[in-house]
Amino acid sequence: MLKFFLNSKATSYLRGLESEFGESSNGIRIELNRFEKAGMLSSFIKGNKKYFKANTEHPLYRDTHNIIMKYIGFDKIIDTVIENLGDVRRVFVTGAFALGLDDNTIDLVFVGDINKAYLTELVEKVEKHIHRRIRYIVYSEAEMLNMKWEEMNSQALLLWEN
Repeated sequence: MLKFFLNSKATSYLRGLESEFGESSNGIRIELNRFEKAGMLSSFIKGNKKYFKANTEHPLYRDTHNIIMKYIGFDKIIDTVIENLGDVRRVFVTGAFALGLDDNTIDLVFVGDINKAYLTELVEKVEKHIHRRIRYIVYSEAEMLNMKWEEMNSQALLLWEN
């Protein structure tokens, strides 16, 4: 579920999921078909592969997405870190979670005029609550525009925007 319901842009096909998760293709196929039949996943054919993605129009999509955000600890990051930092413009999730993979490390990109010393202090507190490591980088708005960061990181997941 994490693969599809954390990042609505994530798509994958059966064999790709098999290699990602190290599970049998038959078990994965059964679950994909159940989610598709329930309307929570949609599919499309590209070449000779059937790709799946989250159906963001499903009535339970938003609730499922929010549950996964809480499971990972993103709600604590927003409540404790982002809301207390000052002029935060945007926060992106990159790395494994942006690809819909579970990991012990959360990679974040903060954009804005941010007190880095205070950010470090808040991140350390949140890490203890969510039992995951947080790795982050801070850019100013101008730096983001100059390096065309969003174009280079099309898989990044926008976590928060002001």
